[in-house]
Amino acid sequence: MSLLELQNVTKTYKMGDVEVHALRGVSITVEQGDFVAIMGASGSGKSTMMNVIGCLDRPTSGRYILSGQEVSRMSRDQLAEIRNKTLGFVFQSFNLLSRTSALENVELPLLYAGVPTRERMHRAAESLRRVGLGERLDHHPSQLSGGQQQRVAIARALVSNPKVILADEPTGNLDSKTSIEVMALFQELGRTGITVVLVTHESDIAQYASRVITMKDGVVQSDSRQQPARAIVEAA
Repeated sequence: MSLLELQNVTKTYKMGDVEVHALRGVSITVEQGDFVAIMGASGSGKSTMMNVIGCLDRPTSGRYILSGQEVSRMSRDQLAEIRNKTLGFVFQSFNLLSRTSALENVELPLLYAGVPTRERMHRAAESLRRVGLGERLDHHPSQLSGGQQQRVAIARALVSNPKVILADEPTGNLDSKTSIEVMALFQELGRTGITVVLVTHESDIAQYASRVITMKDGVVQSDSRQQPARAIVEAA
């Protein structure tokens, strides 16, 4: 059974008197545990598709089904609940609060969900240990490298036990070695059954995914499976 499915999805934005057709009848199905890279030039529709999948934007027409529920017509509150319980987000710029510790940053989604303090701290610490930062719980972002900050962001995305991780250019601010470390982490998450959907413009990053969808002018230009390159982390 598919985890998420877009059925003939369109998205049109109005900019003054001009209509911009960002998505033009996109249909894709993603299975649980898939590691999908979405590629395309600026303006291709890849970010719009990510926003629809992430319940940050509604399609103009078509259907979006996530975990058996049609979410394309849900209310804002319903979409917020879906985002909090089913989806985890990782961004290029990390989006960490600078004056809070790694542990407190990871706790945030649970704080919004009303999880009690003791459980919140326990789950946040477990999530940080899962990404290899068990010894950095009290460190602030300024005390962490770029790669470590992105790991905190991934831990924050994981803390709600999501079914899908949505990563928007997650290696854009990282050097090559650190990028491979992050991709190794995503591959490991995939092996545990978490679905990863990654937006990137870098073909050397997309090679680590098991499936590559290329967008152009709001349509799916190609959609192919591949034998992913193994992200090998060299010992220091």
